[in-house]
Amino acid sequence: MLVSKYNASGNDFVIFHTFLKADRSDFAVKICDRQNGIGADGLIVILPYDDGIRWEFYNSDGSSANMCGNGSRAAFLYAYKNALINKSSKLLTGAGLITGDVDENSVEVELTSPKILSKDSINECDKEWFFYDTGVPHLVHFTQNLDKFDLNLAKHLRHKYNANINFAKFENGSLKVRTYERGVEDETLACGTGMAACFYGAVLNLHANKILSVYPKSGEELQLRLENEKIYFKGNVKHCFDVSIEI
Repeated sequence: MLVSKYNASGNDFVIFHTFLKADRSDFAVKICDRQNGIGADGLIVILPYDDGIRWEFYNSDGSSANMCGNGSRAAFLYAYKNALINKSSKLLTGAGLITGDVDENSVEVELTSPKILSKDSINECDKEWFFYDTGVPHLVHFTQNLDKFDLNLAKHLRHKYNANINFAKFENGSLKVRTYERGVEDETLACGTGMAACFYGAVLNLHANKILSVYPKSGEELQLRLENEKIYFKGNVKHCFDVSIEI
């Protein structure tokens, strides 16, 4: 079978399309392995859905995820390049239906409406955290020093709250973000829903503009905007290669 490798802001994915639904958890673990497989943060399987597409999304550990912001951008570009959709289309995720617009290698997606999971901030290890769902749950902590990203604390909170953990720095009108992702069980170079959660938190709590440049650990610049309580997420996607593999 033919599979493709795509990279969105440092998040990499193996993608293919099919008409057949299946449990591909074990396949995701094998194909995402960076020593014995292709290597990726996740596996995306594209299936048809009405006038758009739907997906099966697997983390590198084989677990399923309802949503992935960078993955959705990669999925839209893949589907467009393979003539499965037009430039503007829809993607059914586990978190709901989202829209996407492709402009050459740039993709903007309208994410599902953000949710506040805790009305009050949460105190953990003398740090203030905000709890949001931007497709999947995220804890967000704002700091002035991202070098103090605490991997052990992130691991602890990831399991305590079953959420992704984000450290963010808002300065000079832009936002920098580092994220520990469940399913990958490590810090990743980028997390789309994590950036969206940090952006949403900055707007609500730090009086940030509703249009911001956001930078993940990979250093790529992405654009996020809040409009009518919807978060729009835009950035470039790279088609790395296609390869034929045996299952």
